[in-house]
Amino acid sequence: MADQQIDSVGVLVDRMNRSPRGNLRESVVDAMTTNETLWFRDTHPFRILEEIILPELLDNRTTAIKLWSAACSTGQEPYSISMIFDEYKRKHPAARSTLNIVATDISPTVLAAAKKAEYEMLAIGRGLSKERVDKYFIKSANDSWKVKPEFTKAVSFRSLNLMDSYQVLGKFDIVFCRNVLIYFSAEAKKDILSRLHGSLKPGGYLVLGASESLSGLPDKFDMVHCRPGIIYRAK
Repeated sequence: MADQQIDSVGVLVDRMNRSPRGNLRESVVDAMTTNETLWFRDTHPFRILEEIILPELLDNRTTAIKLWSAACSTGQEPYSISMIFDEYKRKHPAARSTLNIVATDISPTVLAAAKKAEYEMLAIGRGLSKERVDKYFIKSANDSWKVKPEFTKAVSFRSLNLMDSYQVLGKFDIVFCRNVLIYFSAEAKKDILSRLHGSLKPGGYLVLGASESLSGLPDKFDMVHCRPGIIYRAK
């Protein structure tokens, strides 16, 4: 509001409504969203993906696995998933399937950064081992590191508000929706979870954040205990 010399929230909302796709809306989204992220965040979901979900889904499968990384921020989660898939395929060369990752976020600024796939050393140091840096990144100018093209090509980015429809995205085998539902009301959270169920194929998996849980939807998901960690299978 100070940047735009707007003196009330009412005026701000009115201007946004009159220009819903303008620069003002993008500035407000960037100011309000929390874009905290790091590589292989919380560890357990990526271990579960490699040791439990992928072996089940890749068993005698030749068609591509489709995964949605919701609220992907600056791209660390979808690229971490791409690296996990590569590591799994190296250990299991008989696996013939490929992985298609759709990554979405509401913020155009973080999506632009995610698409660039280039990170400063400070960001690289948050969650990446030296072995993974050497394997998956190329050193670029200004002391930054760029994800190698063979690991970015599996990821496509698009703008999406989790309060909007997901139908345009299609159906998924796996959905990562982590550390974002904590910012919604209980009613909005239940609505989002119901629609996430609709975006999953029967038997598909939903992965939530470490501090998030699924409640009130026993007719839609089965809880799968992974010790440590919990994931949810769509009924």
